Amino acid sequence: MTQIEKPEVPPSNYAVTGLYFLDGTAPARARRVKPSARGELEITTLLETYLHDGTLSVQKMGRGYAWLDTGTHGSLLDAGNFVRTLQTRQGMQAGCPDEIAYDMGWISADDLRARAAMFKKNDYGQYLEGLLKE
Repeated sequence: MTQIEKPEVPPSNYAVTGLYFLDGTAPARARRVKPSARGELEITTLLETYLHDGTLSVQKMGRGYAWLDTGTHGSLLDAGNFVRTLQTRQGMQAGCPDEIAYDMGWISADDLRARAAMFKKNDYGQYLEGLLKE
């Protein structure tokens, strides 16, 4: 299967969304990538090298995930508004590294409290403080 960068008529409803975990061979592989017809170095070309080697692993994102293309000013604004709406309506932060670290046991309640204090004047700090009360 060949990956196509931004096709006018997509061959399926799937997209490679841009969350990549690459191994130590990626820099050498990337140096071999040649510019596309668009004159750009395409990530899909790099990913194809893993596909051809049989080492590409793909995970389908299920419900609860959203892919937001932020390649234009307007789409970046749309993405920001989308995230803000979700956070406001659900009362949860999106992509909160401090919350993840706390939930995974990588930082203690005291560490989280210190982070909350650092951001006490904004919504993020108040959110972290609320995690300690749960």
